[in-house]
Amino acid sequence: MKTSSELDPVGHWHPSTLVQASLAAHAAVVGVVAARPSLWPFAAGGLLANHALLAASGLWPRSSLLGPNWTRLPAPVAAEGKIAITIDDGPDIEVTPRLLDILEQYKAVATFFCIGDRVAAQPALARDIARRGHKIENHSQRHSHYFSLLGPRAMAAEIASAQEVIGTIVGEIPLFFRAPAGLRNPFLDLVLTRHALRLASWTRRGFDTIAKNPATVLARLAKGLSAGDILLLHDGHAARTIDGSPVVLEVLPALLDKVLSQRLTPITLRAAL
Repeated sequence: MKTSSELDPVGHWHPSTLVQASLAAHAAVVGVVAARPSLWPFAAGGLLANHALLAASGLWPRSSLLGPNWTRLPAPVAAEGKIAITIDDGPDIEVTPRLLDILEQYKAVATFFCIGDRVAAQPALARDIARRGHKIENHSQRHSHYFSLLGPRAMAAEIASAQEVIGTIVGEIPLFFRAPAGLRNPFLDLVLTRHALRLASWTRRGFDTIAKNPATVLARLAKGLSAGDILLLHDGHAARTIDGSPVVLEVLPALLDKVLSQRLTPITLRAAL
């Protein structure tokens, strides 16, 4: 089995402009305080403002201020009328097989951002996702609510564990990563580069983990739908309708009808490379 770097090298880490500015600001503060200790309150205020900006950037899932981030498919791919449907938080033993049947009915493919622990718990289901033409990418090992608060070592362990689990069970190393809830910190870009992973977020999401009305979820995903979009749905943690049905199971067929009516073609993120 090839490593991800052998399959598709990303290259050396280049800190984003914001991260470079932050590093420079910290160095400048050290110099200023060393030369003029009386200025430390102003220096501390500047650092607090800097950290607030870094935190805000990490709380904005579609931001590229902390590093490269796929929010749409590359322009040449979009020009061909392609979109990407991405499905997070699985595999789920109840929901995922039914989603796979719907996708097969429409002859559509999707990218599944899977949690390492869930892949380990449902190896046959994970292999079935891949066998049916879809791709499994990295959504961390445990999907911790505190992922964005982790230091570089803990964050690297989460990502590396999921890489290993998915690669071993599915036979294909992930090339993309999506942070839990899309939240991250400045350490993530360096960790992803070391694993030859690309960060991917989305163009629009339906909030199908909290919204119980399929029509509302569909409207959020389909309004303004166009080539190049990356759409986010969930098989894991799926919200339920009033009658107890996973919302995503009602949304996906209607969404695919909309996609086909606009002569758009779903592809995997990996195919967009």
